[in-house]
Amino acid sequence: MEFKTFLFYAFSVVLVIAALRVITARNPVHAALFLVLSFFSAAGIWMLLKAEFLSIVLVLVYVGAVMVLFLFVVMMLDINLDKMREGFWGYFPLAATVGTVIVLEMAAVIFHGFQGSESDVPAISANIGNTKELGKLIYTEYVYAFEIAAVILLVAIVAAVALTLRRRKDSKYFSPSAAVKVKSSDRVRIVKMKSEAKVDPVAPANLAVTPAATPPAAPAAPQK
Repeated sequence: MEFKTFLFYAFSVVLVIAALRVITARNPVHAALFLVLSFFSAAGIWMLLKAEFLSIVLVLVYVGAVMVLFLFVVMMLDINLDKMREGFWGYFPLAATVGTVIVLEMAAVIFHGFQGSESDVPAISANIGNTKELGKLIYTEYVYAFEIAAVILLVAIVAAVALTLRRRKDSKYFSPSAAVKVKSSDRVRIVKMKSEAKVDPVAPANLAVTPAATPPAAPAAPQK
């Protein structure tokens, strides 16, 4: 077995195990970390298949941006795991049905989509890079699909920014344009107040305490 084949099977096994742990891990942080491991394994497989551009994009975009943000949100939020697990098995039949359909579709593509792969493939020049050919395909044959995807991504970004611009009653904000137009006279106002009449100090009260009158002593009881 060649070393390249060994790496392919090693990355594949790690990818399958990590993907299973993503859906079976009870802790959301652990599930996110296993998803990061599965992305790295998929990137390694793409690198072995000489798809270096897709491999680098997968690591930079999904692992470096999306998953880091997801981990930050999961670790900052107070998630009640017990409440999330309530009624989990009620959705199991639907999840099993959807998973079975996906597996059958992938099996049909794998077994029937590569029947003509044994035909002779024209030799490709070593000077042509994978990234260069991918760029040509994107901006020639798939230019409309690429532009539509870019517009959808732009709409999602604008919507995310619009959701953060909601004004709340208890939020404090100011208008920069209004702050620039303010003059010094608008910031400070000098008020002239009339001087108040002087009041004579109050004489101290006589704090001498007179002793209280003691009541007369009661007569002593006669002795028997």
